Amino acid sequence: MENWAIGLEAVADPTVLLLIVAGVLIGIVVGALPGISATVGVAILLPFTFVMEPLQGMMLLLGIYGGAVYAGSIPAILVRAPGTPASAASVADGNALTRKGQAERALKISVLASCLGGIFGVIVLALMAPALASIALGFGPAAYFMLALLALTVVASVSEGRMVKGLISGVIGIGIAMIGLDTIQGFPRLTFGSADLTAGINYIPVMIGLFAVSEAFMQFESKAKLKLDVATEKFKASLKWLARISPSGLLGSVIGFIIGVIPGTGGDIGSFVAYNEAKRAARDKSKFGRGDERGLAAAEAAKNSGTAGAMVPMLTLGIPGDVTSAVLIGAITVHGLQPGPNLFSGAPDLVYGIFIGFLVVYLVLLILGWLGSGLWSKLIERVPSSYLWPSVIVLAVIGCYSLRSSAFDVLIMLISAVVGYVLAKAGFPLAPLIIGMILGPIAEAGFRRAMIIEGDLSWIFSPLPLVLLILTLLSVGFAIWREFAHHGSLSETIGMDNTVPPTGATPVVTADGPSGEQGAAGSVDSEKPAPSRSSGQSDS
Repeated sequence: MENWAIGLEAVADPTVLLLIVAGVLIGIVVGALPGISATVGVAILLPFTFVMEPLQGMMLLLGIYGGAVYAGSIPAILVRAPGTPASAASVADGNALTRKGQAERALKISVLASCLGGIFGVIVLALMAPALASIALGFGPAAYFMLALLALTVVASVSEGRMVKGLISGVIGIGIAMIGLDTIQGFPRLTFGSADLTAGINYIPVMIGLFAVSEAFMQFESKAKLKLDVATEKFKASLKWLARISPSGLLGSVIGFIIGVIPGTGGDIGSFVAYNEAKRAARDKSKFGRGDERGLAAAEAAKNSGTAGAMVPMLTLGIPGDVTSAVLIGAITVHGLQPGPNLFSGAPDLVYGIFIGFLVVYLVLLILGWLGSGLWSKLIERVPSSYLWPSVIVLAVIGCYSLRSSAFDVLIMLISAVVGYVLAKAGFPLAPLIIGMILGPIAEAGFRRAMIIEGDLSWIFSPLPLVLLILTLLSVGFAIWREFAHHGSLSETIGMDNTVPPTGATPVVTADGPSGEQGAAGSVDSEKPAPSRSSGQSDS
């Protein structure tokens, strides 16, 4: 209880509360603009937290995280253009309600289910994480190596597109992480005599370049404009209505959290699984896809519950649960702290402040989202993309330079943006690359220390490393089976089929109905479809 009191006292600081509100507002704006994901928003604002206290910075970023994941459904519901990948599952039923003149009802289901899922996830996170951290204290170097290997293979295997492309992306990230001084003996590696490279490649500029600036490059190719033309009836909530959607929301919350705990999955996958399970559990399935409130509630609850689930491996093991939590690790490590089991004893004010503050985030989001549900449709199409994306690049440059007052970091960010653009066009998922940069040093240090201690590979057959090895092999085997079953040939399974379109650039969903006719809810006018990155990126 003492740690909870410390955390509550830390969050009660007026500055922290103000940053939570500011973060939620920024997150709503970020998520409601198609193309800007939660990851992009958090990455852009990350450098501005370096001058804050650790908890202050985390609360700002968690506010953005929760707000953006929720708000991605606003354009999905209104104009069939999901603001974040996790919101794609809400398009069918959400926009169907809008076409019936029930946009306000759909938006209120969205915010209520999102906050229900978020609060459920944070409560389970707060109950699970301390116990898992205590267990993780017993992990040795061998266990950490196998755990990092398992996480990397899981991330690669669940990435959109071909499994081997996901693995290649992860290996590229590991290779970048090897630049600099050897982690054990201190010898320079791959520095080519450069003093800047001797210090290694900081993954924060790489991350900003990969996700924020490369997305801006993608959007520069597009001339998409959102149009909204829909009349909406006023909606008044009732206990009967709440009782009707709550079971689906609870089901989505449970599914979203469980899937969110698995590294590399997050809300993108959880929302679709929850929607499918809600449909299977329903007696009357005829309304699903045509404006069923239960399907919308399940998908919305799952994606926000998944954000809390992704925090479990991040806080307890130092392994990011999704791409956004990888950015959040940077907000902690920049202050000299390391996510993992020792964080619970070394910085209890931060850990328990995160638990309590994340709950406050969803309470603030519930109030702002509920009150603003009638306002979003008037604001969504008023931000011109001609101003938006250049502003993203300017903020990225300022943020990267402020990291270490180094033009080299800005150069790394720009190079990463070009690399991210090329990889996305070629169909390579970007999430495994950045997670490979984080997990690479953990895996290398664990492997080499295990070899130093044991002198051979006998440590593989220790109980915990052996279990993790079996799980790794099962993960790879399942991914190969899934790809082979879906595509029917080995060449396609390993990613050699050149006819497959890139997964990093998928068209924006328009307001066309199932029959191909223009929907009444809205439209996306464009000369060229706007790309949307869904390749393993969580917005959760």
